[in-house]
Amino acid sequence: MILKDRIAIVTGAGSGIGQAGAAIMAREGAHVAVLDRSADGAAETVELIRTAGGSAESLVLDVTDDETLEAGIAGLIARHGRIDILHNHAGAQIAGDLEQVEVAGFDRSWNLNVRAHFMAARFVMPTMKLQGSGVILNTSSSSGVLYDREMIAYTTTKHAVIAMTRQMAGDYARLGIRVNALCPGWVDTPFNAPFIGQMGGRAAIEAYVREKVPMGRWASVDEIAESILFLVSDRSSYMTGQILVVDGGEAVV
Repeated sequence: MILKDRIAIVTGAGSGIGQAGAAIMAREGAHVAVLDRSADGAAETVELIRTAGGSAESLVLDVTDDETLEAGIAGLIARHGRIDILHNHAGAQIAGDLEQVEVAGFDRSWNLNVRAHFMAARFVMPTMKLQGSGVILNTSSSSGVLYDREMIAYTTTKHAVIAMTRQMAGDYARLGIRVNALCPGWVDTPFNAPFIGQMGGRAAIEAYVREKVPMGRWASVDEIAESILFLVSDRSSYMTGQILVVDGGEAVV
């Protein structure tokens, strides 16, 4: 078990990639704090982990609420004495181009996709500094290295996550803390609903994936989870400030 006895936080862990990432960390020995605003989603992930013989607890909160997020992380530190891994995964897609996107939607996208990552990292950093170790993984997207049609809020925030990741990595590498970003491509989860609607439905998005992705298919959440495990474990011990794109080759064509 390559994460034995480590304490991990995964935000947005109630479904999809976040759930798969939390499950694989637990499988490898970590105790995982499953953080999600959905009590049902968090409970489902915790049950999945415990049924497989892993260790997890749920933390139900909205990551855009600074006070609640800080209190939740402080409680974890009080209970476990350390935080070894923070995977900032919670996010949202907001559709629309410059003129179409609602300003409130743009603000929500920024608060969830960027600011909440910033705040969670800020809250765990003092503990990681005292430990002299820690790993922060920020979920960006292939949209952080490419540009999506009529998705200005999402693309802007995902590019910002990459810049923030590199800055954090440079600032804290000498203290034993690594910070990297994950850029998933097309993964078949309900998260894609806004873009699917914008594209004109399921058939249209399937055709798009077949045409634009060199591998010609979606990724599974389990494939993305393997990349998460690599980035949060000692398998990537000499890696910081890096952006791992897992997109079936879309970004290279």
